[in-house]
Amino acid sequence: MGAEVILNASRRKRLEAGHPWIFANEIERMEGEAEPGDLVAVRDHRGRLLATGYWNPHSQIAVRAVAFGPLERMDRAFFVKRFEACRRHRERFVEHPRDCRLVYGEADFLPGLIVDRFGGVLVVQILTLGMDVRRLEIVEALKEVFQPDGIYERSDVPVRKLEGLEERTGLLYGECPETVVIVENGIELEVDIVNGQKTGHFYDQRENRAAIAPLMTGWGARSGIRYEERDALDVPDDYFALRGIGRPDDGGRMRVPVNANGRVVTYPHWDGATVLECFAHTGSFTLHACRYGAKKVTCLDVSEHAIETARRNVQRNGFEDRVEFVVADAFDYLRGQAKALEERVRRALAAKEGKKIDTSVPIGGEGRTWDVVILDPPAFAKTRSAAENAVRGYKDINLHAMKLVNEGGYLVTASCSYHVSPEMFLGAIADAAKDAGKLLRLIEWRTQAKDHPQILGVQEGQYLKFAIFEVRSRASI
Repeated sequence: MGAEVILNASRRKRLEAGHPWIFANEIERMEGEAEPGDLVAVRDHRGRLLATGYWNPHSQIAVRAVAFGPLERMDRAFFVKRFEACRRHRERFVEHPRDCRLVYGEADFLPGLIVDRFGGVLVVQILTLGMDVRRLEIVEALKEVFQPDGIYERSDVPVRKLEGLEERTGLLYGECPETVVIVENGIELEVDIVNGQKTGHFYDQRENRAAIAPLMTGWGARSGIRYEERDALDVPDDYFALRGIGRPDDGGRMRVPVNANGRVVTYPHWDGATVLECFAHTGSFTLHACRYGAKKVTCLDVSEHAIETARRNVQRNGFEDRVEFVVADAFDYLRGQAKALEERVRRALAAKEGKKIDTSVPIGGEGRTWDVVILDPPAFAKTRSAAENAVRGYKDINLHAMKLVNEGGYLVTASCSYHVSPEMFLGAIADAAKDAGKLLRLIEWRTQAKDHPQILGVQEGQYLKFAIFEVRSRASI
C-alpha cells in the first residue's frame, strides 16, 4: 500500500471521533497512485497516520476507513477475523442468532457491507466500490465463518450508483429458496429474500416489536368485564373448548370472566386490545400483537403482495381468527377514518342539542377507533433536502392516527429516516398532538435492535426512532 491521502487542516475532526467517512472536500492532496477501491493511508496535515481506508475518486465519500491504524490488505483472512467478531456479538446479544443481522456496515467496521442471516441463508448487500471489488473474498470468508447453505445478493439499491456501480441481485453461493422461515420472539415469519423489501425483513425493530407486549392486555374492564367465582359445572362448554382445556373432573369453583349481565365470557382474548397496524409489510407487528393477547388486529399495507405474505404469516401462527387485512394507502385510510369519526361526533352533539341533522349526506367512512395504533412507515426522507417535507409527513400521519386512538389508548410510532433527527421527529408529533387536542405521555423511547449497534459519533448509523405514547384528550384531564 503506497498511496497516501493527506487531509486539510480546516476539516472537522470527525475521523478522530470514530467516523469512518472522509469526504472529497476534506482531502488536501494525494501522494502516490491508487486504483479505485485500493487501500490508502490517511494522514492529517501534519503527517500523522489516522486510518487506512479504501478509496473511490468517483464518490463524494472519497475514503471509507476500515482500520484506525496501518492495514496491508483486505483479504480473506481480514474478512474472516471481522466476521468472527460479528458472530460473537450476535451470539451474546441475540436470542436466535441464526435469524439476525450479522454485519451492519460501519458499525461492524465493514463500511459498505450488510449481511442478514435467515437460518441457513445469508443475504448480502454490497453498497460500495471498495467492497464490490472484494466480492470473492467476502463470499469465501462468509462460507468459512458461518457455513451457510446459500448466499444471495440483494444489491438492488440506488446508493450503488453514487459509487459508480450497477444494481445487482442473484445467487452467490449454494442454494437459496425464494422464501425462508425465521423465528422472532417466538413467532414464525415467512421472508421473501428475492422480492421482499431490502433484504426481505427488518430485523432492526425486533426488540421494539416485543416492547408492545404490555399494551395488548388489560382492556376488558372497559367493557364491564370482571372476574367472579363460579361453580365449574355452570361454566359453558365453549369456555373450555376455546382454551383447549378440559372441565375439572372434581367440579368445584373456579375464577372466570363475566360481563355486565353476569354471563361467563367464553372468548379467550376478551381482555385484549383492538389494534391497527399501518405500513404492515409482512405483518410483524400484527403477529406480535396477537402473540401478546390482542383481541382484534387490523393489518394494513398498500401492497397486495405484502398483505398476502402477512396473511400467510398470520395463518402459520394460528392467528387468522383475530386479524383482518386491508390493502390501502395508510395516509388515505387514516384521514378517511378520522374525517368520518369527526362527522359522527358532530352529528351526535347536534342530536344531543336537538338540532336538525341532514342525514342525506353520507358520512363517507366507518369512523373506527382502536386501543392501539401502530405506525412503522418506510423512510420519508432519503436525502437531507427532503427532511423538511418528511417532518410534515410525520406530523400528518401521526395527527390522524392519534385521533383514532381510544381515550387512554396508545400510539406506537417510528421513523427510520436518519435525516430526520429525534428532535425533529418528536417535534412533529408534539405539533400533531397540539392540533388534535391530545395530551401525550411518553412511555417508551427506543432505537434499533442490538444486532444494529451504533458507533458513537456516527449519526448516520443512529437512524431509527421508536416511541410509545399514551393518548389522552385535553378535555379528559
